[in-house]
Amino acid sequence: MPPHSDIVKVAIEWPGANAQLIEIDQKKPLSSIIREVCDGWSLSGSEQFSLRYADGPQLYITEQSRSEMKNGTILRLAISPARAARQLLDRIQSHGIDARLEALKELAKLSADPTFATEFINMEGIGTLARLVESGTHFGEMLAFTLTAFLELMDHGIVSWDLISLSFIKQIAGYVNQPMVDVSILQRSLAILESMVLNSHSLYHRVAQDITVGQLIGHLSNQEIQTYAIALINALFLKAPEDRRQEMASTLAQKHLRSIILNHVIRGNRPIKAEMAHQLYVLQVLTFNLLEERMMTKMDPSDQAQRDIIFELRRIAFDGENDPSGMEKRKAIYTKDYKMLGFTNHVNPAMDFTQTPPGMLALDNMLYLAKLHQDTYIRIVLENSSREDKHECPFGRCAIELTRMLCEILQVGELPNEGCNDYHPMFFTHDRAWEEFFCVCIQLLNKTWKEMRATAEDFNKVMQVVREQITRALAMKPSSLDHLKGKLRGLSYSEILRLRQSERMSQDDFQSPPIIELRERIQPEILELIKQQRLNHLCEGSCFRKLGNRRRQEKFWFCRLSLNHKVLHYGDLDESPQGEVPLELLTDKISVSDIKSVVTGKDCPHMKEKSALKQNKEVLELAFSILYDPDENLNFVAPNKYEYCIWTDGLCALLGREMGSDLTRSDLDTLISMEMKLRLLDLENIAIPEAPPPVPKEPSTYNFTYNYG
Repeated sequence: MPPHSDIVKVAIEWPGANAQLIEIDQKKPLSSIIREVCDGWSLSGSEQFSLRYADGPQLYITEQSRSEMKNGTILRLAISPARAARQLLDRIQSHGIDARLEALKELAKLSADPTFATEFINMEGIGTLARLVESGTHFGEMLAFTLTAFLELMDHGIVSWDLISLSFIKQIAGYVNQPMVDVSILQRSLAILESMVLNSHSLYHRVAQDITVGQLIGHLSNQEIQTYAIALINALFLKAPEDRRQEMASTLAQKHLRSIILNHVIRGNRPIKAEMAHQLYVLQVLTFNLLEERMMTKMDPSDQAQRDIIFELRRIAFDGENDPSGMEKRKAIYTKDYKMLGFTNHVNPAMDFTQTPPGMLALDNMLYLAKLHQDTYIRIVLENSSREDKHECPFGRCAIELTRMLCEILQVGELPNEGCNDYHPMFFTHDRAWEEFFCVCIQLLNKTWKEMRATAEDFNKVMQVVREQITRALAMKPSSLDHLKGKLRGLSYSEILRLRQSERMSQDDFQSPPIIELRERIQPEILELIKQQRLNHLCEGSCFRKLGNRRRQEKFWFCRLSLNHKVLHYGDLDESPQGEVPLELLTDKISVSDIKSVVTGKDCPHMKEKSALKQNKEVLELAFSILYDPDENLNFVAPNKYEYCIWTDGLCALLGREMGSDLTRSDLDTLISMEMKLRLLDLENIAIPEAPPPVPKEPSTYNFTYNYG
């Protein structure tokens, strides 16, 4: 008798027959199991059959994937992948239009299955589909299913994109360039072109020749294809040679890409979904990365054109149109002026720009402020240069350090992170968003310097406060630069101190022995409260995105804990759910008693398998896996850090282990502080009763004991 863990109880269906309820021995060859099933229905030629899942993606079951079968799974006996591939290949080349349409529809569905895809590709199926597209005789649904199947098959990575013919590329590009094309065809065409650009250096050049940015921007007014169009723009931007990126950026600016995205996407009448948010984030990163060259360029002190920029800063600030005659006199006045401008090197301020980052980018920012916001620039410089009390804010030094800080905050020069959706709407509201952002922040720095009554010795402290002000304001996702100014006004130095004090309460306050004892008494109660909150969240469930080679076709799955905390239910979804997902829709499950451990980050099986993801720090930080008997795993990538902490803590609580995430520690400190404040407040508000009138000759003694419990 095989051990219980090797037996899986399933139902197997066959059209026109009663389902078979059988026990599958996982140690037995799959071919033997299929033969027994065929014998049960008196079907000959068992080698021509396979097992598929009846629900969800209906994938074929192989020796490699059979371990994923669970008790209660409904399977379907189907023709083998090789036989199915041969039949479909013949049918899509038949003369009957209806038969060909049905075959292409079935092919589009089956192509997502890696087992079927391998068989179909080995029969030169991709070449057949490419020829159907190149012929130009397919339209409407038939063409849409053809392109879907082609894209799904290529996505498996079995065939190189470099083998795609030029005539095929031209045909696909033609669909994008035509003014009236069905939305489904346009979506798939854009997706195919994006994959070409991302996966082949040579195809990038072909696509860049056949597709213009102006044509792609024209599609942004259509909400059904906006995401696909921006994804292709990003792909072309990402793969463009460095010398062409600035040229492409200029073209995008001339075509008013920013304002079109702002009006038709960000301020459109539809909520922004995760994939669109990711594409906006990618575009934001790629746009800011255009600053990297200037950020990493040192100033050449001998370059007169570069030195003239510094002269211009001095002229605008001090109205030095009529320079004094005489070299020595001019040099002395210049040195004084450069000191008033706040440069570290008063004699040769060009030396201040020889460190990278921020290099010449800092000088660019200063010149933009001086020319476009001249009154603000002059006010900042003169306001500080006229002070004699050592509290002057050195404009030059501050501008250079602020530029470096903003580059760090916005990660200038770093590639976009897979799965990150952190775009800022305000950067799409101005053609010179980076420079305007700097201008807002330099005024904040000057204001904070005055509020702190800082001196030169406090420079680093001021910069730390300013960094905190900026990062807190950005976290609020202001919709415009004006909104950013409003958020920063609310984050004055005194407010930052108040926030710091509030956040430090649990760490620095209440350190006396009675209070420490009270904290220790409260902690188990609060931990139990947090544990219940985590488990309740798991019972409500969460949606997770399946990571693949193409983010544009999002696939989701949902996982939730049963109310009795004994079973984890999960299953695939066609789209992200808007509310609770019933357990009936989640066809797979794991018994909590079978869970051996929970691992995170690089210890997760799916992080070890995917080399591309191994190098993605953000994905690593959101990855966790459930390891359960017998030697199986369920892999997750959380949508954000909050869900990651909630789920990993909840699973630890479920297994009776310590919850150790940063979120739990933060929640614990916050809730304990709140509870302690409430209890101490109750003590402060205790009304001491008045003593009753004394009995003659018998004075009374009253003892009051404060109960801190």
